[in-house]
Amino acid sequence: MSEAVIRVAGLGKSYVTAAGLFPALKGVTLSIARGEFVAIMGPSGSGKSTFMNLLGCLDTPTFGDYFLTGRNVAQMGSDELAVLRNRTIGFVFQGFNLLPRMSLEDNVALPLVYAGVERAERRAKGRQMLARVGLASYAQSLPARISGGQQQRVAIARALINSPSLILADEPTGNLDSHTSEEIMALFGELNDEGITVVLVTHEPDIAAHAKRQVRFFDGHIVHDSANDNDQANAPRDAAPC
Repeated sequence: MSEAVIRVAGLGKSYVTAAGLFPALKGVTLSIARGEFVAIMGPSGSGKSTFMNLLGCLDTPTFGDYFLTGRNVAQMGSDELAVLRNRTIGFVFQGFNLLPRMSLEDNVALPLVYAGVERAERRAKGRQMLARVGLASYAQSLPARISGGQQQRVAIARALINSPSLILADEPTGNLDSHTSEEIMALFGELNDEGITVVLVTHEPDIAAHAKRQVRFFDGHIVHDSANDNDQANAPRDAAPC
């Protein structure tokens, strides 16, 4: 196997609730190699969203180890971790999380603000990323003036702005119709073909079929982990921009 971008060993996460301690993850061990395209599946409450939050360093485990590009996250300071996360991970969420009064160009370039990049360079790179997802002509549009599928493309462009090696997508097609969902998944496939590791959470089998590997969670455990045998994962990708 090639170098692991993600490696977790005995990873667990518990939450304090009114009914007592709730173990959302129960000692998960998993590796994801550079360049893989993995779908994380499971019913509500299975632990898949908790797992993704831990992978994105949006939460901390109760026990176990998480290595991101070979570095133990638990041994990193908050500033060091923030830099690693910003440079390594691109996030795509079900809700597009675009700022409504900001142009698409500026929405895409927003992560560069926190990196201290000057305005002219930010906008130039924002336009470049919009072109990459087929939306170059919409740079000055506002989010409300484009479709949901186009908004998700903008969110993907924003995730790519810092040239991440890993994209984490949480239900990225949850707010889209089936045709637009297929187009967004084709875009993820193209990015994966370029060498970007893609890990996405979905509860939809037709969406998971685009991935090359499926990992299923149930009751805080991994209960299935195998290569995807669906031909759709290797189907030609010729969808037009939505």
